[in-house]
This record gives sequence, structure tokens and C-alpha cells, in this order.
Amino acid sequence: MENILGKRIELERIRLGLNQIELAKKLNLSSSASISQYESGDRIPSDDIKLKMCEVFNCSLDYLMGKSDIRNLEKVQSDPLGLAKIGFNMENYTPLTEKQKEQIKDLLEIILKDNKKTKEDK
Repeated sequence: MENILGKRIELERIRLGLNQIELAKKLNLSSSASISQYESGDRIPSDDIKLKMCEVFNCSLDYLMGKSDIRNLEKVQSDPLGLAKIGFNMENYTPLTEKQKEQIKDLLEIILKDNKKTKEDK
């Protein structure tokens, strides 16, 4: 059986630049051995510890448990077009109007239709 939970714990710990001792302290665990056991799959954290991990990692429980590949659904919902990935920060702009949203939708439809035609031509 794949140890997705352990892999996600290790991945998130490393992403934050924490060693096992530091993560154990953040989770109020008495020993970093628990973190090692969680990461290796030898032990499963309690639900309370999983929830604390989600707070520390700023991720959803679904992500931590491997039910979703989306770390933080709230961030995705606040940036549905993924503009932050290209350095565009919506905090500097007012929210889109309904007309602007329709224009973006129309533009995406044109791009997707064009993309589909390109694939058919190949």
C-alpha cells in the first residue's frame, strides 16, 4: 500500500524548510521520532495531529490524506485563472465585473476551439 500521507508530510515539511525536530515542536510532540514514523508509514498520526499539520502546512486535509492534489482549495478558488503563477497579483486590482468575466470566458472559448482545430489538423 502506498504511503501517500507520509510522503505528503515529508514533502510539506521540506517545503517549509523544517527538519523533523522543528516540525515535532510545531505540533507539540515530545519526540521527532513520531515524525519519522509518520513519514515512513510505520505510524499514523491522530486526527488532531493531522489537523494541526494542515494548519502548519496551510493545506487541506484532503490534500494531506492524498484525496486531492490541490494543496489549498481556497487559494485556487480565489485565483481560478491561475494568474499568480505568472506573477499577476489580483490584490493590486479591483474585482472583475460580470462583463469582464464574460469577455474572459469568450476569449477562453476561442482559444480552446482554436486549440482543438490544431490538434485535429495533426
